[in-house]
Amino acid sequence: MEMAQGLLSKDTELQYEKGSVFERIDYLMAVPELGGDPEQVEVTTLQDGVRKYIPGIKDPGDLEFQFLYDNETDTSNFRILRGLQESGAATKFKVVFPDDTEWAFTAIVNVKIDSADVNAALTFTASMMLQSEFEVTNP
Repeated sequence: MEMAQGLLSKDTELQYEKGSVFERIDYLMAVPELGGDPEQVEVTTLQDGVRKYIPGIKDPGDLEFQFLYDNETDTSNFRILRGLQESGAATKFKVVFPDDTEWAFTAIVNVKIDSADVNAALTFTASMMLQSEFEVTNP
C-alpha cells in the first residue's frame, strides 16, 4: 500500500456565486480552518459518578480569508468582496482545493484592511459569518 504524499496548498481557491456560475476571487493568501468542533452539552444526572456530555451544535466562528489587496478594476478582489458586504445579502462560496475537493457554504461578508507595517504588502481580510452548514464534495 502506497502512503499518501500530502497535498500542497498552492492553487487553493475561494470562489463566489455570481449568477449561475462560480468565479474565483484572486490573490487569496490564507484560508481558515473549515469545519468546527461541536459544543459539549452536559447531560450528567444526580446518579452519575462522572460528568457526561453529548455533542451539541458546531460553531466554526467567523471564517477569515486573507487576500493581497487589489482595488484597480471593477473585478478586483477588494471591490468584489466590498460589494458583497455592501449588499448585506448572504452569498454562496466554495473553497476548492488542488485535488478538486470543494467546501461550499453560504455566508455574509465583512471586509477590513489589515494593519500595515513598513515595507510590507497591503492585505485585507474577508470575514464570513456562516449562514449554512458546510457541503463537502469529494473529487
